[in-house]
Amino acid sequence: MQYINKEGRTEIDRRFGEQVKEESGAEIDRCYQCLTCSLGCPSAFAMDYLPHQIVRMVQLGLRQEVLTSSTIWVCADCQACASRCPNEVDLVGMMDFLRETSLREGLAKERAVADFHRIFLGNIERWGRQHELSLIIKLKLKTRDLFSDVPSGIKMLKKGKLKLLPERFKEIKNVRDIFRRAEK
Repeated sequence: MQYINKEGRTEIDRRFGEQVKEESGAEIDRCYQCLTCSLGCPSAFAMDYLPHQIVRMVQLGLRQEVLTSSTIWVCADCQACASRCPNEVDLVGMMDFLRETSLREGLAKERAVADFHRIFLGNIERWGRQHELSLIIKLKLKTRDLFSDVPSGIKMLKKGKLKLLPERFKEIKNVRDIFRRAEK
């Protein structure tokens, strides 16, 4: 079956909604489009689709549109939508699953945001916490935007806002276990 949107025809994946529900744990069938998630979202102004629209698109099986949307990358995981949802739909869990699926399938259009996402999680897995300086350096190398922030970076280093070396987390094995389980 196909869906016709502004850009043309799109395939409908009838299994997509069930897959998202099973793998993210988000009870998307509970959503009755009350708009509470979208009205409370602080990032909605920058999204191509609002959160309630993403839920509906998942329900309808519009896999390609969802996995290529900027919304899943603009979502700040702030929990505003989930905390306000009258039916306790876990939109944050759903967005996490959609981001990971988009990355895995090579559909992420927001390359810089996707790169940031990978580097951020990689640092957490490596050190058990975030090391901002390595995050910045890795992102700058990946995006090849090496010198745009040098003056502010030097100021932050001088003020001690960026640590040169990362601190090790005592329970690093537990953090790495979490990552191993999440990969399965």
